[in-house]
Amino acid sequence: MLYDIVIRVIADGFVVPIVLIGAYMLLFKIKSKSRLASYSRVLMAGLTAYLIAKLSAFVYQPETLRPFETLGTNAGALYLNNPGFPSDHALFVTAIVLAVWFETKNKPVTIALTVMALLVCFGRVLALVHTPVDVIFGIIFALIGGLWYINSKDENRRTAKAKS
Repeated sequence: MLYDIVIRVIADGFVVPIVLIGAYMLLFKIKSKSRLASYSRVLMAGLTAYLIAKLSAFVYQPETLRPFETLGTNAGALYLNNPGFPSDHALFVTAIVLAVWFETKNKPVTIALTVMALLVCFGRVLALVHTPVDVIFGIIFALIGGLWYINSKDENRRTAKAKS
């Protein structure tokens, strides 16, 4: 019973502080001069990751049943009624961690968010709502979306030079 509660808190509950901390960092810790460019990158990274994830799920679905269905047990966490590839939770929390890291460069907060995001990912597998493949590809697709951040440092320098 206690194990089930702990797994549910890790698999679902840790998403809430990740979202709240991520929102706080992105709303209040980005310099006002670069805010529009930062928000544009965050939006494009998230949309790109989501689009790739949904297209891949349409083309490829490794399993038709989730692990708890295969084992004939109950799910240990919340889930949508679909096969589960890739993990939306893993995609979402990874995208938030990347946004905070690239846009604020706040190392302690990023490390804390990364630990919580990894716990969410492990929790989704322990709750039997995802396979490790589902979670790994959720992370990979968020990283692909994160390619929007690669030139952000150069862009910020050019913007600062142009204004001076």
